[in-house]
Amino acid sequence: MESAPDHIIHWVASQILPHEADVRAWLMRARLGRDDAEDILQESYCRMAELSHIEHITSPRAYFFTVARNIALMRLRRARIVRIESVDEIDRLEVMSDLPSPEQVSVARSDLARLKRVIATLPARCRQVFEMRKIEGLPQKEIARRMGLSEHMVENDAAKALRLIMKAMAEDEPRLQPRKEYMRGTDAGRN
Repeated sequence: MESAPDHIIHWVASQILPHEADVRAWLMRARLGRDDAEDILQESYCRMAELSHIEHITSPRAYFFTVARNIALMRLRRARIVRIESVDEIDRLEVMSDLPSPEQVSVARSDLARLKRVIATLPARCRQVFEMRKIEGLPQKEIARRMGLSEHMVENDAAKALRLIMKAMAEDEPRLQPRKEYMRGTDAGRN
């Protein structure tokens, strides 16, 4: 067997290898045993080293999980004695993806909308400095020049805006607020 091209070796080292521990843990959760998991990992690396091109792979992490899953299923089918739990576990395990879940996307959109509302409530100069510094990525010196302010004033306004945003986000964040415990048969609103 000839060795893999350099670009494939580099891709495996930089994009696949960092996910090895996650794939190993995933295989162990499928109750395959340490030796089987190690064999599957090594066979996965061999399969990826045989690739002629990688441009079609958009999520290396998901690809690694898929290759390992397919190898595990193939090995289980070939085995003389197969624990039915192992096949069932592998079928139920979801392939990990780099993409955020729909829930994560929804929470992120909600957080972004809330942040935009908070920024809109900032005092005008603080808001303008904050947007120029944190959103547009302009240096303090450039903001000071554009707004006709000293760099010290720009620094103070940026810090003030950040403090106000953090305070408003913390006050608005229901996960950070203490929960009221409702006991059966009592009215918590009277306390």
